[in-house]
Amino acid sequence: MVDAVGISRAASPALLDQSTDPVSRPLSKRAQQWTLVVACLALSLVMASLVALNTALADIARETSASQTELTWIVDSYTVVMACLLLPAGAIGDRYGRRGALVLGLAIFAVASVIPLLRSDPGTLIAGRAAAGLGAAFIMPATLSLITAAHPPERRTRAVGIWAGIAGCGGILGMLGSGVLLHFWSWKSIFWGFLGAAVGLAVIGLTIATSKDPESKPIDWRGAAVIAAAVAVFVFGILEAPARGWSDPVVYGCLIIGVLLAGAFGVVELRRPHPLLDVRLFADPTFRTGAAAIVVFFVAIFSFLFLAMQYIQLVMGYNALQTAFALTPLAPPMLLLSVLAFWYVPRMGLRLVVLVGLLVVAVGFTSLRVLDVGSGYLDLAWPLLILSAGIGLCTTPTTSAIMSSVPDDKQGVASAVNDTTREVGAALGIALTGSLLASRYTAVMQSPVATLPPEVQRGAQRSLGEALGMADHLGPAGPQLADAARAAFVSAMHDTVLTLGIVVAAGAVLIALWAPGRDGRQLAVVRRLRDRRARAAAFLVREG
Repeated sequence: MVDAVGISRAASPALLDQSTDPVSRPLSKRAQQWTLVVACLALSLVMASLVALNTALADIARETSASQTELTWIVDSYTVVMACLLLPAGAIGDRYGRRGALVLGLAIFAVASVIPLLRSDPGTLIAGRAAAGLGAAFIMPATLSLITAAHPPERRTRAVGIWAGIAGCGGILGMLGSGVLLHFWSWKSIFWGFLGAAVGLAVIGLTIATSKDPESKPIDWRGAAVIAAAVAVFVFGILEAPARGWSDPVVYGCLIIGVLLAGAFGVVELRRPHPLLDVRLFADPTFRTGAAAIVVFFVAIFSFLFLAMQYIQLVMGYNALQTAFALTPLAPPMLLLSVLAFWYVPRMGLRLVVLVGLLVVAVGFTSLRVLDVGSGYLDLAWPLLILSAGIGLCTTPTTSAIMSSVPDDKQGVASAVNDTTREVGAALGIALTGSLLASRYTAVMQSPVATLPPEVQRGAQRSLGEALGMADHLGPAGPQLADAARAAFVSAMHDTVLTLGIVVAAGAVLIALWAPGRDGRQLAVVRRLRDRRARAAAFLVREG
């Protein structure tokens, strides 16, 4: 059983009481800081790569003649491969060395970034992105496990807070970077940027200290294969939902098979002497709270980005770079609240933090209903800040809850669990939002396009982007179609954000029912911290 800060009962006072140092410090403070810097830079590359190509899809479609399905998989192949290999890659890092896993992942990522530069057909792009996902599967769990292994308990939560803040803001960095590159060069410049960053980070990654499981337990390859298959099938089903519909046999079949494989993974792990993941951890309310809350707020993050990027570009008329700058207010509250988690979590407890954070996110979603076709940037900015504040409240506490529930020799696996829940939440958010938005948009557009030719009707009802493209070639009827399509999109967005707000609020309440709260021991530690600060202030007064 662990407390609300997400640190075991034995270690919790060390986290909260800065005068306690129950563990030796194998690394100097400078080495700890350097490890944090390198890990966060590598994490930024992985997160930026999740969204960077979204800004270039129109250019890629024109130059490669990629279909809509191929464009989808150019983006999603990275997510699917990374999600299904995170747990095995994390275990390999624990067993053989986390620095080695980081450098190996960066090397694979660099090679994968070369592939689209050599040949630019859709199939090659999909293969290159899948290979990059393999590299990212090694990089992402290694970044967090290196940080937690390098920092003693009293510094760990702040370090994890910085990592979590970077994880939340990495997508914005990706949009800014790709927007700048596309402003001056072609879409291939994004892959040149990935290549240069990966090579540079691999070199400096060799300068940090490594860590690994000192007992060298064998890797559970059987469990790794089962969980990889479970995540791959489940995420594939989620990603296919917007195009096929949730009632399609492929979609619900994949979801059912994924759940059954996850159950089989649990059975396999209970019988293994050295399991890849001790599934009994999910009986721990702190571990369970962290995993569930991460899924919910990553559903929120990627749902918002999916909606906001379309609204800002297609309704407000911003280009890719302007869109990236428009979303930058997400970053400061998220970073600040992530870093300050060490202060507010002990006072509130994990239950209250998660409940308040997710309810604030729900309020942010419903606030987006104020947006209209003619709204300005300030109308978007304040709901954006509300969303960011809610996400920032949840990010560090939930990550710490997972990481500290697992022994130090399994930090790579714990990090992989943290990362896998993020990827599943992101995929689910995009699929759910895409399905809700598409169905409502199609329904609203039926009346405005009723008098147009059948092929125009079908295209205009599929998406706002397609409707605006057709409007450019319709002559005098074009502006009417464009206005109707924008109005239909905003109407569909209003219904979608209301539904998402209800889903997030319901998730907040359900998670709060089992989440651990604040206990008396935490209160005692906070009281000691307050008394020590008061004594220090009195001493300064006496000394003049």
